[in-house]
Amino acid sequence: MARIKPQTLLLQSKKKKGPTRISVTTIITCNLIVVLILLCLVATYRHWSQRSRNQQEEHDLPNLLIINTSKGLITVELYKDGSPEIVDKFIDLCQKGHFKGMPFHRVIKHYVIQGGDHQRVGSAEDWTSKGKPGNQFTISPKHEAFMLGTSKTKPDSKGFELFITTAPIPDLNDKLIVFGRVIKGEDVVQEIEEVDTDEHYQPKSPIGIINVTLKREI
Repeated sequence: MARIKPQTLLLQSKKKKGPTRISVTTIITCNLIVVLILLCLVATYRHWSQRSRNQQEEHDLPNLLIINTSKGLITVELYKDGSPEIVDKFIDLCQKGHFKGMPFHRVIKHYVIQGGDHQRVGSAEDWTSKGKPGNQFTISPKHEAFMLGTSKTKPDSKGFELFITTAPIPDLNDKLIVFGRVIKGEDVVQEIEEVDTDEHYQPKSPIGIINVTLKREI
């Protein structure tokens, strides 16, 4: 039997131990898988980061509103949970200075004081035709005196009607969205309520909001 030369055995060993070639398709597939994994990780990170920021923003939303009027300060607690969309819009308008210098253009004694868009249909002046509420009505806690609300009419309007009740008004349940209550400064509300008005419930002397301040706590 012929003996195999050592050089031939060495060549055969190198051929057996040589690296296996990887196809281009396999390389591309592996790279795509890696890219997809990275994209998923980035998307997950962004999702949880955004969620964390949103939760933080909700937690940091102001709870209180201080209305500086020409008669004094009125502190209002906002109902964020009860009317979140209204409160969000209201806070946004406050931050833009929408209510700065706004007059109370209607004052109805033992009823409401009103500021905002006085041209809008369904104003407090029209509501008085229904008469003052009597004992036969069931009064919701949200419609007691010293509640902060806005009209339900034309919710898409850029304007914003602002009402502070000065007496229980159950007959406005279908017209008024309550989103806060006065917790300090009831005497200021009553002082505004007592100003002299004309036959259209418009104050004879200018009275209104100097500015508003949003706070998280007293």
